Amino acid sequence: MQRLIKNIGWLLTGRGLNAVLSLVYLALATRTLGLDGFGHFAIIVALGQTVTGIANFQTWQFVVRWGSAPEGPGEATGFAIALDMISVVLGTVFAAVLVWSAQFWLPLPNELMWVAFGYCMVSLLSLRSTPTGLLRLRFKYALATAADAVQPIIRAIGAFLAFWFMPSVTGFILAWAASEIAIAAAYWVVASRQEKIDLSKISLRNIPRDHPDAWQFVVATNLSGSLLVAGKQMMILLVGAIGGETFAGGFRVASQLGQALVQLAQTVSKAIYPELVHAKDEAHDIARRIANIALVGGILAVGFALLFGRWGLETIAGADFGVVYWAMVILAISGAIEMVGASLESLLVSAGRAGTAFIVRAIPTLLAFLLLSTAMEWNGLKGAAFAVMGSSALSVIGFWIAILSLQQIRITIETSDNPKAPKPPST
Repeated sequence: MQRLIKNIGWLLTGRGLNAVLSLVYLALATRTLGLDGFGHFAIIVALGQTVTGIANFQTWQFVVRWGSAPEGPGEATGFAIALDMISVVLGTVFAAVLVWSAQFWLPLPNELMWVAFGYCMVSLLSLRSTPTGLLRLRFKYALATAADAVQPIIRAIGAFLAFWFMPSVTGFILAWAASEIAIAAAYWVVASRQEKIDLSKISLRNIPRDHPDAWQFVVATNLSGSLLVAGKQMMILLVGAIGGETFAGGFRVASQLGQALVQLAQTVSKAIYPELVHAKDEAHDIARRIANIALVGGILAVGFALLFGRWGLETIAGADFGVVYWAMVILAISGAIEMVGASLESLLVSAGRAGTAFIVRAIPTLLAFLLLSTAMEWNGLKGAAFAVMGSSALSVIGFWIAILSLQQIRITIETSDNPKAPKPPST
């Protein structure tokens, strides 16, 4: 538990730096581009992150799961790199289709289409899940934090350069693209210094040969990761498709500030997963304690958003963005819910129930997409935020029910194996 808290501390340090610098480049982008221009910027970034979110396999989980074998992580790393290559190929095709079709459903000017496609390609070529897994496998969270720091620093510098020399959507997209390349390079350099990467072991056969459930795990974790990452970005795209670029920009700002907790939840989840894999017997207890801590942190963060959110919005983004205050508060509540559920989802995945975790998240996410138009007709951006919050709440409730079911099954099996063991309590 002590190591887990230390690792979370390192990850939160990186998130803290990212949060501070994100306020700087968010202020520069919103004040330079205005509501409409920032809306176009938000749509392009969402397109790139949607493509990578859907195409990218959660290869860091494979490295952690199969890389701890006595022979080392060589084959797990080779399997992960092979999947990364597939991600780039499939992602390129998906990016071409998505950007080409954008003219029919997104409020994106034609002159920005090639900018959007270029950003998608840079995002695909900057995948860093595999080196992230190598660092987490060895619990090198301090080094991961140092690599993480590269992105916000480059992004902030790029935002200043764009503000002075190229105050346009293209200028800020170039800054974001440069930061993606920089952080990917930093991760690969740091990881390769800690663990030799043997390119001769790149293969899609070795791991499935030794682990018959490998492809099932790959598909389940990819789908779950796609829902978590791309689902958020798809929400921005759909908000833009329904309400226009102004709504997309407003929702992006509200989401970035209000759902900072979702990023925190993802950070906690990434730190917990390796611990739960290594500590099977104590996994439930670890997840429970982290969930309790997250609940307290979530309540404090929502209170902070209520008290200081409007002032923060108008100070950072300008008075025009003050109208998204309540949407930001609702998304902050959603982030708090996700923060509590992060350890529960990690517990399911570590127990080999990645497919269950996917289904539990997929159904509420699909419902949110289906109800988005009705929610926005009812209450604009606040309606969209309520759709996100409802999806988060249903997902976390589902994780909790699934874990209770797993515990009941385990107790039943132990009782049947040992007739003298105490019977499970009747309910």
